[in-house]
Amino acid sequence: MLLLTSKGLSMPKEKELMHLQVGDATDRASSWREALFHLLSDIPPVHRPSISSISIDGTSATTLIVDRKNGELVAGPFLYNESFPGALPAVESIAPTNHTVCSGSSTLCKLVSWWSSEGSSGGADSAVLMHQSDWLLWLLHGQYGVSDYNNTLKVGYDPEIDSYPSWLMSQPYSHMLPSVRAPGAPIATVKEDVRSQYGFSKNCVVCTGTTDSIAAFLAARTTGPGRAVTSLGSTLAIKLVSKIRVDDARFGVYSHRLDDTWLVGGASNTGGAVLRQLFTDDQLVALSKNVDPSVPSPLDYYPLTKKGERFPVSDPNMMPRLQPRPESDAEYLHGILESIARIEAKGYNLLKELGATAVEEVLTAGGGAQNEKWTAIRGRVLGVPVRKAEQTEAAYGAALLALKGTSS
Repeated sequence: MLLLTSKGLSMPKEKELMHLQVGDATDRASSWREALFHLLSDIPPVHRPSISSISIDGTSATTLIVDRKNGELVAGPFLYNESFPGALPAVESIAPTNHTVCSGSSTLCKLVSWWSSEGSSGGADSAVLMHQSDWLLWLLHGQYGVSDYNNTLKVGYDPEIDSYPSWLMSQPYSHMLPSVRAPGAPIATVKEDVRSQYGFSKNCVVCTGTTDSIAAFLAARTTGPGRAVTSLGSTLAIKLVSKIRVDDARFGVYSHRLDDTWLVGGASNTGGAVLRQLFTDDQLVALSKNVDPSVPSPLDYYPLTKKGERFPVSDPNMMPRLQPRPESDAEYLHGILESIARIEAKGYNLLKELGATAVEEVLTAGGGAQNEKWTAIRGRVLGVPVRKAEQTEAAYGAALLALKGTSS
């Protein structure tokens, strides 16, 4: 969580939420709820009455199904990297060829999988699909079934025509789809019980959110075709401003709307989560000092935490490749950092091959932006200027959306 005040930025709390996302599916939802209200309680009481709006970013394609009658969790959360290949034939039979939803990890595949096993047997009339940020925001405003056109992209929403397509609306589960607004659009004021408990103003408005990678892009405040943001958090996500829209599910490529241009990109399952499995934060700092970013590593890895990749190759059966491991931990780290950089470069090259504007500069957001050696490696591998964004936390982008909501 980040709080934008009249004096600027304060309260960097995003990592606290991330660390509470553990346990099985039910525990995950409970931990998200706990983390949200813990963060609200951390806001200094002196600031709470003057907060005018709230927004939240969440992981793309992380999905929950909720009963709108009582708010109880019916199914999920299904995480962003959970794949449902069994639902893919049904999705491919209704969606256009190579559409964004034609991936086992898409939100629509998660919905179709649940509908096929549970929903069609009855009792689904009151069920509603919600994304992670939708659900967290619902805890604050209390209105079911409200989302944004960034989160709903992977369930089939078409941002170019500003509606769900007819091939989706003709399906028996279409009643479960949320209504869609622009990111940062006002939904409702904060619920009375939340407002009274935390001391928010009765005029404090809850606004629609966005995905974490879009929020990271907004935080970087970069515009113009050819400009890009790589988010190096638990996963690697790239977003490139392009004059041309590109969508191709064969490679996990999709486009979000950005005013009169497009944010083209994809999200890989590689990233910081792999590093955290292998090294502590202190080890990463110490070992990075012994890495020479000007020298290419001969090690060739594909760092994943488990089986499955989304982008730049969409392959649910891809296995992690983290061997052979050299005796030197610094060499091992160098090889992993370089291998992730190669995956990033392959992603940007693929976007160009598919017709997007060529990348000219990359800003870096997320925890990986703090590693200067990694930034230098990436600049060498990508062949374009790479630098740390002034604001590197996705939560800053969400705060900017909340600010936008006050002027709507």
